[in-house]
Amino acid sequence: MKVCIEGSNAVARAVNMCRPGVVCAYPITPQTHIVEDLSKFKSNGQAEYEYVRADSEFAAASIVLGASAAGVRAYTATSSQGLLLMTEVVFTIAGMRLPVVMTCANRAVSGPINIWNDQQDVMTVRDGGWIQFFAEDVQDALDQHILAFKIAEQTRIPVIVNMDGFILTHTYEPVDLPDQKLVTQFLPVYAPEEGQFLEVDNPKSLGCFATPEDYIDIREDLYKDLNSSKKIIKQELNNFKKIFGRGNADLVEYYGDPKAKIVFIALGSVVGTIKDTVDQLNAEGKKAAVVKVKVFRPFPGEELRKALVHAQFVAVIDKSVSLGSEGILAQEVRPTVGSKCHVQSFVAGLGGRDITRKQLLGVYKTVQKKQNKTVFVK
Repeated sequence: MKVCIEGSNAVARAVNMCRPGVVCAYPITPQTHIVEDLSKFKSNGQAEYEYVRADSEFAAASIVLGASAAGVRAYTATSSQGLLLMTEVVFTIAGMRLPVVMTCANRAVSGPINIWNDQQDVMTVRDGGWIQFFAEDVQDALDQHILAFKIAEQTRIPVIVNMDGFILTHTYEPVDLPDQKLVTQFLPVYAPEEGQFLEVDNPKSLGCFATPEDYIDIREDLYKDLNSSKKIIKQELNNFKKIFGRGNADLVEYYGDPKAKIVFIALGSVVGTIKDTVDQLNAEGKKAAVVKVKVFRPFPGEELRKALVHAQFVAVIDKSVSLGSEGILAQEVRPTVGSKCHVQSFVAGLGGRDITRKQLLGVYKTVQKKQNKTVFVK
Protein backbone atom coordinates (compact mmCIF):
# COMPACT_ATOMS: atom_id res chain seq x y z
CA MET A 1 0.00 0.00 0.00
CA LYS A 2 1.42 3.36 -1.06
CA VAL A 3 1.20 6.06 1.61
CA CYS A 4 2.92 9.37 2.30
CA ILE A 5 4.03 9.38 5.93
CA GLU A 6 6.69 10.79 8.23
CA GLY A 7 9.92 8.82 8.44
CA SER A 8 9.51 8.22 12.17
CA ASN A 9 5.97 6.93 11.67
CA ALA A 10 7.17 4.60 8.91
CA VAL A 11 9.75 3.13 11.28
CA ALA A 12 7.23 2.80 14.12
CA ARG A 13 4.81 0.99 11.80
CA ALA A 14 7.57 -1.32 10.58
CA VAL A 15 8.61 -2.16 14.15
CA ASN A 16 4.99 -2.86 15.15
CA MET A 17 4.55 -5.18 12.15
CA CYS A 18 7.62 -7.11 13.34
CA ARG A 19 5.70 -8.01 16.52
CA PRO A 20 8.30 -7.35 19.25
CA GLY A 21 7.52 -8.53 22.76
CA VAL A 22 9.12 -5.53 24.48
CA VAL A 23 9.68 -1.96 23.33
CA CYS A 24 11.61 0.30 25.67
CA ALA A 25 13.13 3.72 25.09
CA TYR A 26 13.85 7.09 26.62
CA PRO A 27 12.86 10.03 24.38
CA ILE A 28 15.58 12.19 22.88
CA THR A 29 15.49 14.50 19.86
CA PRO A 30 15.25 13.55 16.97
CA GLN A 31 14.28 9.97 17.88
CA THR A 32 11.21 11.13 19.81
CA HIS A 33 8.47 10.70 17.20
CA ILE A 34 9.37 7.03 16.73
CA VAL A 35 8.78 6.11 20.35
CA GLU A 36 5.80 8.47 20.64
CA ASP A 37 4.10 6.58 17.81
CA LEU A 38 4.99 3.20 19.32
CA SER A 39 3.52 4.38 22.63
CA LYS A 40 0.33 5.52 20.86
CA PHE A 41 -0.01 2.18 19.09
CA LYS A 42 0.08 0.46 22.47
CA SER A 43 -2.33 2.83 24.20
CA ASN A 44 -4.77 2.63 21.26
CA GLY A 45 -4.81 -1.17 21.33
CA GLN A 46 -2.98 -1.46 18.00
CA ALA A 47 0.04 -3.30 19.42
CA GLU A 48 0.66 -6.40 21.52
CA TYR A 49 4.12 -5.55 22.87
CA GLU A 50 4.87 -4.34 26.37
CA TYR A 51 5.85 -0.69 26.18
CA VAL A 52 8.23 0.07 29.06
CA ARG A 53 9.05 3.66 29.99
CA ALA A 54 12.66 3.95 31.12
CA ASP A 55 14.20 6.73 33.22
CA SER A 56 17.33 7.01 31.04
CA GLU A 57 18.89 5.61 27.90
CA PHE A 58 21.16 3.42 30.03
CA ALA A 59 18.05 1.96 31.64
CA ALA A 60 16.32 1.50 28.27
CA ALA A 61 19.27 -0.46 26.88
CA SER A 62 19.43 -2.54 30.06
CA ILE A 63 15.71 -3.35 29.88
CA VAL A 64 15.85 -4.59 26.28
CA LEU A 65 18.97 -6.57 27.21
CA GLY A 66 16.97 -8.29 29.94
CA ALA A 67 13.97 -8.84 27.68
CA SER A 68 16.11 -10.38 24.95
CA ALA A 69 17.93 -12.55 27.49
CA ALA A 70 14.51 -13.83 28.58
CA GLY A 71 13.78 -14.95 25.01
CA VAL A 72 11.68 -12.00 23.83
CA ARG A 73 12.00 -9.99 20.59
CA ALA A 74 13.12 -6.55 21.84
CA TYR A 75 13.52 -3.07 20.35
CA THR A 76 14.80 0.35 21.39
CA ALA A 77 15.71 3.67 19.76
CA THR A 78 17.97 6.58 20.61
CA SER A 79 20.15 9.43 19.33
CA SER A 80 23.34 11.30 20.13
CA GLN A 81 24.03 11.64 23.87
CA GLY A 82 21.48 8.91 24.50
CA LEU A 83 23.58 6.42 22.56
CA LEU A 84 26.69 7.58 24.41
CA LEU A 85 24.93 6.92 27.71
CA MET A 86 24.01 3.44 26.45
CA THR A 87 27.57 2.59 25.43
CA GLU A 88 28.40 0.18 28.26
CA VAL A 89 25.23 -1.81 27.62
CA VAL A 90 25.66 -1.66 23.83
CA PHE A 91 28.91 -3.60 24.14
CA THR A 92 27.35 -6.02 26.62
CA ILE A 93 24.35 -6.80 24.37
CA ALA A 94 26.68 -7.76 21.53
CA GLY A 95 28.97 -9.72 23.83
CA MET A 96 25.98 -11.70 25.13
CA ARG A 97 24.86 -12.39 21.53
CA LEU A 98 21.40 -10.94 22.07
CA PRO A 99 19.44 -10.10 18.87
CA VAL A 100 18.24 -6.65 19.95
CA VAL A 101 17.27 -4.14 17.24
CA MET A 102 17.92 -0.42 17.74
CA THR A 103 17.15 2.65 15.68
CA CYS A 104 19.72 5.43 15.85
CA ALA A 105 18.25 8.71 14.61
CA ASN A 106 21.68 10.11 13.86
CA ARG A 107 22.52 13.40 15.54
CA ALA A 108 25.62 15.42 16.47
CA VAL A 109 27.23 14.92 19.87
CA SER A 110 28.18 17.54 22.46
CA GLY A 111 29.94 19.81 22.92
CA PRO A 112 28.80 22.25 21.94
CA ILE A 113 25.26 20.89 22.17
CA ASN A 114 23.59 20.47 18.80
CA ILE A 115 20.36 18.65 17.96
CA TRP A 116 20.85 18.42 14.18
CA ASN A 117 22.11 15.62 12.02
CA ASP A 118 25.47 14.07 11.46
CA GLN A 119 26.74 10.54 12.10
CA GLN A 120 29.23 11.08 14.91
CA ASP A 121 26.97 9.41 17.49
CA VAL A 122 26.85 5.93 16.00
CA MET A 123 30.50 5.99 14.98
CA THR A 124 31.41 5.94 18.67
CA VAL A 125 30.09 2.36 18.83
CA ARG A 126 31.25 1.13 15.43
CA ASP A 127 33.48 -1.40 17.22
CA GLY A 128 30.74 -2.51 19.62
CA GLY A 129 29.91 -5.73 17.77
CA TRP A 130 26.61 -4.69 16.14
CA ILE A 131 25.60 -5.05 12.50
CA GLN A 132 24.94 -1.55 11.13
CA PHE A 133 22.60 -0.48 8.32
CA PHE A 134 22.35 3.07 6.93
CA ALA A 135 19.17 4.32 5.25
CA GLU A 136 19.22 6.64 2.24
CA ASP A 137 15.50 7.45 2.37
CA VAL A 138 12.35 6.61 4.33
CA GLN A 139 11.63 3.48 2.28
CA ASP A 140 15.13 2.25 3.09
CA ALA A 141 14.54 2.91 6.79
CA LEU A 142 11.24 1.02 6.79
CA ASP A 143 12.64 -1.98 4.93
CA GLN A 144 15.85 -2.15 6.94
CA HIS A 145 13.94 -2.49 10.22
CA ILE A 146 12.07 -5.53 8.94
CA LEU A 147 15.38 -6.96 7.74
CA ALA A 148 17.09 -6.09 11.03
CA PHE A 149 14.96 -8.36 13.20
CA LYS A 150 15.38 -11.29 10.80
CA ILE A 151 19.14 -10.84 10.46
CA ALA A 152 19.68 -10.30 14.20
CA GLU A 153 17.83 -13.51 15.04
CA GLN A 154 19.58 -15.51 12.31
CA THR A 155 23.06 -14.38 13.37
CA ARG A 156 22.54 -13.85 17.13
CA ILE A 157 24.11 -10.42 16.58
CA PRO A 158 22.28 -7.16 17.42
CA VAL A 159 21.50 -4.65 14.66
CA ILE A 160 21.49 -0.85 14.55
CA VAL A 161 19.49 0.81 11.78
CA ASN A 162 20.77 4.34 11.18
CA MET A 163 18.59 7.08 9.74
CA ASP A 164 19.62 10.72 9.55
CA GLY A 165 17.91 12.79 12.23
CA PHE A 166 15.31 15.30 10.97
CA ILE A 167 16.40 14.74 7.34
CA LEU A 168 14.66 11.36 7.41
CA THR A 169 12.94 11.09 10.80
CA HIS A 170 10.81 14.21 10.28
CA THR A 171 10.44 14.14 6.49
CA TYR A 172 7.26 12.95 4.79
CA GLU A 173 7.92 10.68 1.82
CA PRO A 174 5.84 8.21 -0.21
CA VAL A 175 6.56 4.64 0.88
CA ASP A 176 5.28 1.20 0.04
CA LEU A 177 3.87 -0.02 3.35
CA PRO A 178 3.91 -3.83 3.27
CA ASP A 179 0.99 -6.06 4.15
CA GLN A 180 1.22 -7.70 7.58
CA LYS A 181 0.90 -11.15 5.98
CA LEU A 182 4.06 -10.55 3.94
CA VAL A 183 5.98 -9.34 7.00
CA THR A 184 4.89 -12.45 8.93
CA GLN A 185 5.93 -14.64 5.99
CA PHE A 186 9.39 -13.05 6.00
CA LEU A 187 9.73 -12.77 9.79
CA PRO A 188 8.08 -15.66 11.66
CA VAL A 189 7.27 -15.63 15.36
CA TYR A 190 10.48 -15.40 17.39
CA ALA A 191 11.41 -18.82 18.76
CA PRO A 192 14.94 -18.90 20.22
CA GLU A 193 16.52 -22.27 20.77
CA GLU A 194 16.90 -23.80 24.20
CA GLY A 195 20.07 -22.50 25.83
CA GLN A 196 19.87 -19.11 24.13
CA PHE A 197 17.69 -17.53 26.82
CA LEU A 198 17.00 -17.66 30.53
CA GLU A 199 14.43 -20.15 31.82
CA VAL A 200 13.12 -20.55 35.37
CA ASP A 201 12.89 -24.33 35.05
CA ASN A 202 16.26 -24.69 33.37
CA PRO A 203 18.63 -22.24 35.13
CA LYS A 204 21.73 -20.98 33.33
CA SER A 205 24.02 -17.96 33.18
CA LEU A 206 24.40 -15.53 30.29
CA GLY A 207 27.21 -13.01 29.97
CA CYS A 208 29.05 -14.42 32.95
CA PHE A 209 32.64 -13.85 34.10
CA ALA A 210 35.33 -14.81 31.56
CA THR A 211 38.91 -15.65 32.49
CA PRO A 212 41.93 -14.68 30.36
CA GLU A 213 41.93 -18.23 28.96
CA ASP A 214 38.35 -17.84 27.68
CA TYR A 215 37.83 -14.15 26.94
CA ILE A 216 39.93 -13.96 23.78
CA ASP A 217 38.14 -17.02 22.36
CA ILE A 218 34.74 -15.43 22.99
CA ARG A 219 35.80 -12.20 21.29
CA GLU A 220 37.29 -14.15 18.39
CA ASP A 221 34.00 -15.99 17.92
CA LEU A 222 32.09 -12.69 17.77
CA TYR A 223 34.69 -11.25 15.38
CA LYS A 224 34.42 -14.22 13.03
CA ASP A 225 30.64 -14.40 13.22
CA LEU A 226 30.23 -10.68 12.55
CA ASN A 227 32.47 -10.92 9.49
CA SER A 228 30.76 -14.06 8.22
CA SER A 229 27.32 -12.49 8.76
CA LYS A 230 27.71 -10.93 5.29
CA LYS A 231 26.52 -14.20 3.79
CA ILE A 232 23.36 -14.22 5.91
CA ILE A 233 22.72 -10.52 5.29
CA LYS A 234 22.92 -11.06 1.52
CA GLN A 235 20.70 -14.12 1.80
CA GLU A 236 18.04 -12.21 3.72
CA LEU A 237 18.27 -9.21 1.37
CA ASN A 238 17.56 -11.64 -1.46
CA ASN A 239 14.67 -13.25 0.45
CA PHE A 240 13.28 -9.78 1.13
CA LYS A 241 13.32 -8.99 -2.59
CA LYS A 242 11.50 -12.23 -3.42
CA ILE A 243 8.71 -11.54 -0.92
CA PHE A 244 8.33 -7.76 -1.16
CA GLY A 245 9.47 -7.22 -4.74
CA ARG A 246 12.06 -4.53 -4.10
CA GLY A 247 15.66 -4.08 -3.02
CA ASN A 248 18.72 -6.13 -3.92
CA ALA A 249 21.23 -8.40 -2.23
CA ASP A 250 24.13 -5.95 -2.39
CA LEU A 251 25.89 -4.49 0.66
CA VAL A 252 26.94 -1.52 -1.47
CA GLU A 253 25.12 0.08 -4.40
CA TYR A 254 26.86 1.65 -7.39
CA TYR A 255 25.18 4.55 -9.21
CA GLY A 256 26.50 6.43 -12.22
CA ASP A 257 28.87 5.84 -15.10
CA PRO A 258 29.99 2.18 -14.94
CA LYS A 259 33.59 3.13 -15.78
CA ALA A 260 33.83 6.38 -13.82
CA LYS A 261 37.33 7.44 -12.81
CA ILE A 262 36.01 9.74 -10.07
CA VAL A 263 33.75 8.10 -7.49
CA PHE A 264 32.05 9.41 -4.35
CA ILE A 265 31.43 7.12 -1.35
CA ALA A 266 28.91 7.94 1.37
CA LEU A 267 26.48 6.71 4.01
CA GLY A 268 22.87 7.72 4.55
CA SER A 269 20.64 10.42 3.10
CA VAL A 270 23.43 12.47 1.51
CA VAL A 271 23.65 9.75 -1.14
CA GLY A 272 20.50 11.20 -2.71
CA THR A 273 22.13 14.61 -3.16
CA ILE A 274 25.27 12.98 -4.52
CA LYS A 275 23.19 11.05 -7.07
CA ASP A 276 21.77 14.35 -8.34
CA THR A 277 25.32 15.71 -8.59
CA VAL A 278 26.48 12.61 -10.45
CA ASP A 279 23.58 12.99 -12.90
CA GLN A 280 24.60 16.60 -13.54
CA LEU A 281 28.26 15.68 -14.08
CA ASN A 282 27.45 12.82 -16.43
CA ALA A 283 25.05 15.04 -18.40
CA GLU A 284 28.00 17.40 -18.91
CA GLY A 285 30.11 14.55 -20.28
CA LYS A 286 32.16 14.05 -17.11
CA LYS A 287 32.28 10.48 -15.86
CA ALA A 288 31.27 10.22 -12.22
CA ALA A 289 29.60 7.74 -9.88
CA VAL A 290 28.68 7.21 -6.24
CA VAL A 291 28.92 4.10 -4.09
CA LYS A 292 26.30 3.91 -1.36
CA VAL A 293 27.48 1.89 1.64
CA LYS A 294 24.28 0.21 2.78
CA VAL A 295 25.89 -2.00 5.44
CA PHE A 296 28.74 -0.43 7.41
CA ARG A 297 29.30 -3.32 9.82
CA PRO A 298 30.44 -5.85 8.84
CA PHE A 299 32.48 -3.59 6.58
CA PRO A 300 31.96 -4.54 2.90
CA GLY A 301 35.61 -4.35 1.87
CA GLU A 302 35.51 -6.92 -0.92
CA GLU A 303 32.33 -5.41 -2.35
CA LEU A 304 33.89 -1.94 -2.33
CA ARG A 305 37.00 -3.13 -4.13
CA LYS A 306 34.84 -4.59 -6.89
CA ALA A 307 32.77 -1.41 -7.13
CA LEU A 308 35.91 0.74 -7.43
CA VAL A 309 37.64 -1.36 -10.08
CA HIS A 310 37.79 1.56 -12.56
CA ALA A 311 38.20 4.38 -10.03
CA GLN A 312 41.29 6.58 -9.91
CA PHE A 313 40.01 9.21 -7.46
CA VAL A 314 37.73 8.43 -4.51
CA ALA A 315 36.02 11.22 -2.57
CA VAL A 316 34.68 9.92 0.74
CA ILE A 317 31.90 12.15 2.07
CA ASP A 318 32.04 11.76 5.85
CA LYS A 319 29.37 13.04 8.24
CA SER A 320 31.69 12.14 11.11
CA VAL A 321 35.30 12.80 11.98
CA SER A 322 37.86 11.04 14.14
CA LEU A 323 39.52 13.99 15.85
CA GLY A 324 43.26 13.64 15.39
CA SER A 325 42.83 11.50 12.28
CA GLU A 326 40.28 11.94 9.45
CA GLY A 327 36.72 11.11 8.45
CA ILE A 328 35.75 7.73 9.87
CA LEU A 329 34.38 6.19 6.68
CA ALA A 330 37.57 7.27 4.91
CA GLN A 331 39.58 5.40 7.56
CA GLU A 332 37.79 2.23 6.47
CA VAL A 333 37.95 2.86 2.72
CA ARG A 334 41.66 3.76 2.53
CA PRO A 335 43.15 0.38 3.56
CA THR A 336 40.44 -1.40 1.58
CA VAL A 337 41.57 0.04 -1.77
CA GLY A 338 45.26 0.43 -0.87
CA SER A 339 47.41 2.38 -3.32
CA LYS A 340 45.23 1.51 -6.31
CA CYS A 341 43.59 4.94 -6.31
CA HIS A 342 43.74 8.27 -4.50
CA VAL A 343 41.36 8.36 -1.50
CA GLN A 344 40.54 11.65 0.19
CA SER A 345 38.33 12.42 3.19
CA PHE A 346 35.79 15.22 2.88
CA VAL A 347 34.07 15.95 6.20
CA ALA A 348 30.68 17.52 5.55
CA GLY A 349 27.32 18.17 7.15
CA LEU A 350 28.49 18.20 10.77
CA GLY A 351 25.86 19.54 13.14
CA GLY A 352 23.26 19.67 10.38
CA ARG A 353 25.11 21.96 7.96
CA ASP A 354 23.53 21.57 4.52
CA ILE A 355 25.46 19.62 1.90
CA THR A 356 24.74 21.12 -1.50
CA ARG A 357 25.34 20.13 -5.09
CA LYS A 358 27.58 23.18 -5.46
CA GLN A 359 29.78 21.89 -2.63
CA LEU A 360 29.88 18.40 -4.14
CA LEU A 361 30.89 19.81 -7.52
CA GLY A 362 33.76 21.47 -5.65
CA VAL A 363 34.67 18.12 -4.10
CA TYR A 364 34.72 16.59 -7.59
CA LYS A 365 37.37 19.12 -8.63
CA THR A 366 39.36 19.03 -5.40
CA VAL A 367 39.81 15.25 -5.22
CA GLN A 368 41.60 15.32 -8.58
CA LYS A 369 44.35 17.52 -7.10
CA LYS A 370 45.62 14.51 -5.09
CA GLN A 371 46.02 16.42 -1.83
CA ASN A 372 46.84 14.27 1.18
CA LYS A 373 44.69 16.11 3.68
CA THR A 374 41.20 16.04 5.15
CA VAL A 375 38.96 18.77 3.76
CA PHE A 376 36.09 20.25 5.78
CA VAL A 377 33.35 21.09 3.29
CA LYS A 378 31.56 24.35 4.17
